[in-house]
Amino acid sequence: MQRWLAIGLVLAACKVREQPPITAPWTWDFDAGLGDVFYATGDGYRGERGALSAHGAHNHPLWLRKKLPRDVRIEFDAWSTEPRGDLKVEVFGDGHSFDPDGGRYTATGYELVFGGWFNSRSIIARLDEHGTDMAARTEPRVVPDRHYHWRIERRGKAITWFIDDLATPFLRYEDPRPLDGAGHEYFGFNNWETDTWFDNLVIAPL
Repeated sequence: MQRWLAIGLVLAACKVREQPPITAPWTWDFDAGLGDVFYATGDGYRGERGALSAHGAHNHPLWLRKKLPRDVRIEFDAWSTEPRGDLKVEVFGDGHSFDPDGGRYTATGYELVFGGWFNSRSIIARLDEHGTDMAARTEPRVVPDRHYHWRIERRGKAITWFIDDLATPFLRYEDPRPLDGAGHEYFGFNNWETDTWFDNLVIAPL
């Protein structure tokens, strides 16, 4: 009896507390730290100097606990202090998954990486950042300490990623089998090892 009670308490503690879904423009600037709107699946995230610091998280995302609209615009500022770059987020994931063993991470949504693999490649990948189902480019590379403004939009089957409010997309990925519905409703900041920062998150339905 005590064993089952202990298991029940562990399961209850592991349950992610749901927040109201996003149905109107919503913002978070990290001046109040992480608050209770994020779910950290591991170490490596903290609010510092009014921004989000992500360092050494090893593919344990920091999930936003609010469900995303199906078609959405996500904006934020991102920068790295290192020449390795590797700025990374996950969109339309399940809101709780992470890399359990430091091996080949299979996401539950789309991964957007700017300057990954020692600042050699940027991608929008469907589920597997080491696979072939993706859009990719090799230039430009992340400049240390430069603040970039990201805008990610999903309309229909296409995910379009803009950087620094340029009219031309940085990358665009069209998915004939979009990841949506149950299991594909959340946004997360992610990180492997580099010193990365995020701020001024704005999410709005389209």
